[in-house]
Amino acid sequence: MVSVAIEFRLTPHFLLITFYFCIQVGLKTESPRHVTLAHQIHSRIPFSNTGDSGGMERKIPIDIRITPENKCGFCTNSKCCTYITEQLTTPRSMHDFDHMLWQLSHKDVQAYKDEDGWYLLVNNPCTHLQHDGRCGIYDDRPRICREYTNDYCEYDEPAEKGFELFFDGYDSLLRYVRKRFRTWSKYAASRDS
Repeated sequence: MVSVAIEFRLTPHFLLITFYFCIQVGLKTESPRHVTLAHQIHSRIPFSNTGDSGGMERKIPIDIRITPENKCGFCTNSKCCTYITEQLTTPRSMHDFDHMLWQLSHKDVQAYKDEDGWYLLVNNPCTHLQHDGRCGIYDDRPRICREYTNDYCEYDEPAEKGFELFFDGYDSLLRYVRKRFRTWSKYAASRDS
């Protein structure tokens, strides 16, 4: 379990943020009561004038315990539902890398290598991801979604920190291939023969 102190910087959108917070911590009240609660909290917090925002702000320190059960509710970008990965057989030959170059020639396709091996990374959000970050088919979601664990996920640390190699597209992989294989130019010229 992780305990974090969160400091909200509240501007005129205070009621909306407080309403969202009440939902996240599980307060089960009707909307008018949320607004009343938000107004009560709002009226008790002194304004401070800050130069950074160009206006008035209010700061509320809140201590919240983040657990696997509530962590997804704090994730602001639903990162785990915005891409898929496919493990690759470790590329060794020029032919293997030539095939990867074709794969990375497609829109939103990247590749990386980490301690577990080589992967294709396809950056396309799930079609069932709702605007608020929740799953539109949660009760009927596929098994892979049900088995996914958020004990240690990208909310805790970006996956990129574990990448040994990362290729954001065709050009970056081609640079790597040219360094790895001194005879790449000769291979590339012979592809049509």
